[in-house]
Amino acid sequence: MNLWGSLFIKLFIAFWLVTIAILGSWQLTSDYFESQPPGPKFSDRDPSAPPHRFILRTIYNLENISLKALPKQIIKIQRKHDIQIYLLTRTGDDILGRKVPKKVSEISDELRSVTGSSLARKSKGGLLAIPIYRKEQGPLTAVFKFPQHRRLIVNALTTSLWLRITLAVLISGVICFALSRLMTNRLKALQLASRRLANGDLDTRLQVRDRGGDETDELARDFNSMAEQLQERIETQKRLLGDVSHELRSPLARLRVALALAQEKPEQRPQYLHRIEQETERLEELISQLLSSQAQDVTLDTRIDLVALLKQLCADANFEAQGAGKHFVFTADTARADIDSCRDLLHKSFDNILRNALHHTAENSEVSVSVVSIDGDYQITVEDQGPGVPENDLNKVFNEFYRVDSARSRESGGHGLGLAIAKRALMLHGGEVTANNTGAGLRITVRLPLPGKRVQ
Repeated sequence: MNLWGSLFIKLFIAFWLVTIAILGSWQLTSDYFESQPPGPKFSDRDPSAPPHRFILRTIYNLENISLKALPKQIIKIQRKHDIQIYLLTRTGDDILGRKVPKKVSEISDELRSVTGSSLARKSKGGLLAIPIYRKEQGPLTAVFKFPQHRRLIVNALTTSLWLRITLAVLISGVICFALSRLMTNRLKALQLASRRLANGDLDTRLQVRDRGGDETDELARDFNSMAEQLQERIETQKRLLGDVSHELRSPLARLRVALALAQEKPEQRPQYLHRIEQETERLEELISQLLSSQAQDVTLDTRIDLVALLKQLCADANFEAQGAGKHFVFTADTARADIDSCRDLLHKSFDNILRNALHHTAENSEVSVSVVSIDGDYQITVEDQGPGVPENDLNKVFNEFYRVDSARSRESGGHGLGLAIAKRALMLHGGEVTANNTGAGLRITVRLPLPGKRVQ
């Protein structure tokens, strides 16, 4: 089995990748948003709350970077995040010699007057003052001036952990929904197709590739096969019912006519009663053949010799066909071929096949019958020298009431049940039967398993 074509493997890998994607994206987004500066509302936070991660990292850099590199670092932060940073001494001067805004000086003074950090919110931007220490300059006050306006969504995601969790849950839900829908689309299509089939739409089929795919593709192919077989069987039953009705109509009509004439002409009553008897026997024969063709199961409790059986049937056929110059030739590669059977089922089957060959083979021609042992089976071949069967109808010759010439009467062509009865009986024996044209006639090939090999 192709593991990559397995639905289980697809589901496993899909959910595994989704889990990895969620965890990875959570880690990456957390790192990203934690690395972003806080928004203007950060200045409204409780001074005793832990500083933002961005602030902590920036303070660490401000305390440890060299004085020469300090201006570049401050300019870089200002350009990237639009945040101005002032480093003020105790006298209120910026160590980089920049002019200090009044608001910055005020919040620096407020910080020195209290213990810890102090925040002041101004209309032109939030301010944050935090004490730092540099080796060269000693104690300093770092004042951050945040931009007044910032993207609302980014600011919210930066400052709210629960909002990031909610967003991750929503995104993972959408991904899992899409994957689940992708996995169940075929099952939904199968459900709808099953309902249509149950409602009588026998043409229902699923679109599926001919080979490969996962379990849903195999299920779809099995459904199509089931629907095709169901349609074929129902159509066969309908056709069988129509054929039976047609076959019964004629003898019943003749019975009705003979009965009416017998009542009108009492002097000819024996003649009409004889005709009634004939039509009754034909009806009985037809019904018996129908029942035989529809047999479902048998018990193979008798062992017969195929070689002896076919020899006897060929002898009977030769006796019957001698007036037309037809001749049966029998050959076998074994002196005995034992087969498990039930009563005279195989006798009837091969008798029907040989009679079919006898009827269709040309006058003064030969019908060859052979038995050979091939791969643990017995293969029986019956080959005539008749007109054969149209290639499109080769699969139909074993159907009930099939006739090559639909215009043939029952007297000349029988009921069209002989080969159907033979096929049914041979299948009950675990065998198979096929027909093919040879160019000189029709060949019927039968394969029967040796005793003990039959598959139940």
